[in-house]
Amino acid sequence: MYWTALIFAGLFETSGVLMINIYHQKKTWSALALLILAFTLSFVLLSFAMEELPMGTAYAIWTGIGAAGGAIVGIIWFKERATFLRVLFITMIISATVGLKLISSS
Repeated sequence: MYWTALIFAGLFETSGVLMINIYHQKKTWSALALLILAFTLSFVLLSFAMEELPMGTAYAIWTGIGAAGGAIVGIIWFKERATFLRVLFITMIISATVGLKLISSS
């Protein structure tokens, strides 16, 4: 259950980053509200996950999901360049995140 919360925390982190970009483009109250909601849910779920999971592992995975997710969202929705090196490094972030999960004792 804690791992599921951590994964959703990372996905809400990605959603928050997405909403920052949308808010910068549109400056609407709904975009701002969704931005605040996404980051709030992200922090609440991260906090819950850290009740059981080691802080270093939980934070690294949360950050990895947010970083890779933000980059992938940028490529898919905002037409940012998907160069070989960019995709390689996103893959490395995801691999490191999965690796941390695999070696975790919790």
